[in-house]
Amino acid sequence: QVRLVESGGGLVRPGGSLRLSCEASGSRFSLNTMGWFRQAPGKEREWIASTTKDTSITHYTPSVRGRFTISRDNTKSTLYLQMNSLRPEDTAVYYCNTMGPYDAEFPWGQGTQVTVSS
Repeated sequence: QVRLVESGGGLVRPGGSLRLSCEASGSRFSLNTMGWFRQAPGKEREWIASTTKDTSITHYTPSVRGRFTISRDNTKSTLYLQMNSLRPEDTAVYYCNTMGPYDAEFPWGQGTQVTVSS
């Protein structure tokens, strides 16, 4: 059973940067496309970025494209999200998870809180 542990969140001013990490236990991390998701207060969880297992293809939701960069290190079973030019509307709990093809979903981790406020 894969376990996901997100970290790196915090309180940052608008325009600031954070780097999130998601460490996965087990070996199946490297087999799958991985994605970052977020859930803002009172809203549903949404997908924001994903990368294929070899990082050859990445996708971003329009609201973060050009500001966020997804990457991964399969040797460390770790997914990253570099977030620049943060905005108050980026405030949310951030999660990672698989997007297939070998696993439809891993158990969700606890997420990491990102708060963008002056």
